[in-house]
Amino acid sequence: METPVGYAGEKDEVLKRLRRVEGQVRGLQRMVEEDAYCIDVLTQVSAATKALQAVALSLLEDHLGHCVAHAVAEGGAVADEKVKEASAAIARLVRS
Repeated sequence: METPVGYAGEKDEVLKRLRRVEGQVRGLQRMVEEDAYCIDVLTQVSAATKALQAVALSLLEDHLGHCVAHAVAEGGAVADEKVKEASAAIARLVRS
């Protein structure tokens, strides 16, 4: 049996935000194809990056509030593993 994901209740919102980022990336491709000014392209890269980071933070919050909280309530090795997993995900986000 699959474990329900923490963002299941907000799946439509997550997908909407990801589609928006996808549109931003397509816009970046057009800008490069049209030889847009470098700083303008960089500004849009920054905006797309921030949008992806916002999605990642939302998913992380859902994961902590649902998956990790559920595992901690169960306790034991499962809880330890979920906390380590969340810590590694946070470390990856901080490095990116």
